[in-house]
Amino acid sequence: MAIADDGSGARGSGLRAAVPGEPGGPAPDAGERIELSVVIPCLNEAATIATCVQKARESLRRLGAAGEVVVADNGSTDGSRELAAGSGARVVDAPGRGYGSALAAGVAAARGTFVIMGDADDSYDFLHLDRFVERLRAGDDLVVGNRFAGGIERGAMPFLHRYLGNPALTFVARRMFRTPAGDVYCGLRAFRKSAIERLDLRSAGMEYAIEMVVKASLQGLRVAEVPTTLSPDGRAGEPHLRTWRDGWRSLRFLLLYSPSWLFLYPGAAAMAVGTALSCVLLAGPRTIGDVTFDVHTLLFTALAVVVGYQAVIFSVGAKIFAVAEGLLPAGARWSRLFRIVTLETGLCAGAALFAAGLGLSVYAFVHWERESFGPLDYSSTMRLAIPAVTLLTLGSQTILASFFLSILGLKRA
Repeated sequence: MAIADDGSGARGSGLRAAVPGEPGGPAPDAGERIELSVVIPCLNEAATIATCVQKARESLRRLGAAGEVVVADNGSTDGSRELAAGSGARVVDAPGRGYGSALAAGVAAARGTFVIMGDADDSYDFLHLDRFVERLRAGDDLVVGNRFAGGIERGAMPFLHRYLGNPALTFVARRMFRTPAGDVYCGLRAFRKSAIERLDLRSAGMEYAIEMVVKASLQGLRVAEVPTTLSPDGRAGEPHLRTWRDGWRSLRFLLLYSPSWLFLYPGAAAMAVGTALSCVLLAGPRTIGDVTFDVHTLLFTALAVVVGYQAVIFSVGAKIFAVAEGLLPAGARWSRLFRIVTLETGLCAGAALFAAGLGLSVYAFVHWERESFGPLDYSSTMRLAIPAVTLLTLGSQTILASFFLSILGLKRA
């Protein structure tokens, strides 16, 4: 509703109904161009949903933007739908359960060029959306709020979230994916709808927010952040967020979307350490202080090489699968690698490793034959048997993995 002018230059006391398309007015008709949609996921938020909708509509009025407020209802049973609709929002059904599913349904239903999403618990200030819209109008694709830069009120964020969970997960995301966001979990953010739709977001739970930031960074979208505030939850019930469960799901997501950090780097490190120690112990026992490292240790260093090599193969397979499914971009470095490392080169490398292991095995057998197949000094013979078995294993893994990775790459090709 807007205050009418009585024609004398002073504001009158009468009220007139706001018209469709007017900032803060009812939802525009389907054919009218909308600049901004405010999407609010909702699940039994009767205590705060009306306040959030009213603040969002007031913010649209201040911005002078043709906009709408879309409430994506995730199955509320406490009258939240009616309260949202009565406050001027367009309510849409989000049948899939979960925070991410509700947001995905709301974004799909939004008709604006730009979308601002925020929680329905009145912890985010919908009255200050101007800084997000300014960045979008300036050309950014995704603008993430930063609560640590804007201010967190006392009691608004649990201790573990504020000082451990959020900083740790943000650090991991920034390190793995080079995202500029300093608060990857912030639920108040804005984006260009067409750009985010191309990301094909798939998370149904709380990790939806992290997936958006990660994929936007990987795809080279323009990502920015602005300070925002966080107030205490306006609801009386239990919060939807579960600290350890959602924290683990977020960390799991980050690892699964980074085959290099999950498989490649740990595997390469294990191979490097295992190979270096194996070379030292192949020459003979090594004593450090009162401890002597002999062939028993050599066996474990060989195991590190085998397990590390398997992890490296997993990283390549995971990358091929992720690219084929559209989860990750191919990247110029990986594309060059796939042109060089083919089925044929893999088979040749595997055959060479297997042949080297077979040669060492034959040499060890001949050495045993010279001793008339009698008892041997394990300290010397195991220095032949362990590298021989290691090379045979690596060769076999390489040959089998070459065929398997080629099968994974069929869809990619």
